[in-house]
Amino acid sequence: MTPVSLAPSIVARPAGPPSFLTATFEVARRVLRKFVRTPGLWAMAVVQSALFLFSFRYVFGGAIHTGASAYVDFLVPGYVATLVLFAGGGTAVAVAEDRAQGFTDRLLSLPISRHAIATGRILADFVTTTWAIAGTVAFGFLIGFRLHGAGGAVHGLAGLALCLLYGLVFTAVFAVIGLVARNAQAAQGMSMIAFVLAFFSSTYVPVASMPGWLQPFAKYQPITPMVDAVRSLLVSSTSDLVLALVWSGAILLVFTPLAALLYRRG
Repeated sequence: MTPVSLAPSIVARPAGPPSFLTATFEVARRVLRKFVRTPGLWAMAVVQSALFLFSFRYVFGGAIHTGASAYVDFLVPGYVATLVLFAGGGTAVAVAEDRAQGFTDRLLSLPISRHAIATGRILADFVTTTWAIAGTVAFGFLIGFRLHGAGGAVHGLAGLALCLLYGLVFTAVFAVIGLVARNAQAAQGMSMIAFVLAFFSSTYVPVASMPGWLQPFAKYQPITPMVDAVRSLLVSSTSDLVLALVWSGAILLVFTPLAALLYRRG
């Protein structure tokens, strides 16, 4: 006769759904792995920025007057502050491709937070944008940019932190564009609106040099206060910080939940 064990049987409980942070980092890890394994992505992120800076510094710089400061010192902070507007098209296209290829549907079928999907994507693209900003800053110093003012390196680091904040803010915007677009081509086209904001601002020329009818738009759209805040830090002033931070917070508060909502709808 087979003895009957009186020991309680141990039944493995099914694992519960991953936490918000775990799901966020897993989504981000997948995106970053693809970025690292595609040399064209991380190499062009820096090469493209270097080509833009080189062109404006040596081709157009001689025809643009910015007052007492050298044009390179005017150009580099502005370009780095708006770098995500040029790199963001890649975010929009990647989000649209994930949706078209069914990867987004696979994520939506899992028992994970929809906010984690959006946050993970934004986090990963923020890391890639940080890489592009670091490379662009290094190239800016190579072509003659220098820190000025009593703040020196401290204010320079603060300006860099602002640029990274803008990277986070506009990554959320481009994620929404990718979710709204029907395909990668549409996402690329819709991202071109960023060029309008970048060029109709104080990024490349002083607003005062524009026609009078264009100056109000250029002055009060969100990019100009952001660019001016970075420049003001580099000359030891913080007069433009408040408006830039208000714009950053407002955009982030609107577009991050919107991205999560669009992911939820599939």
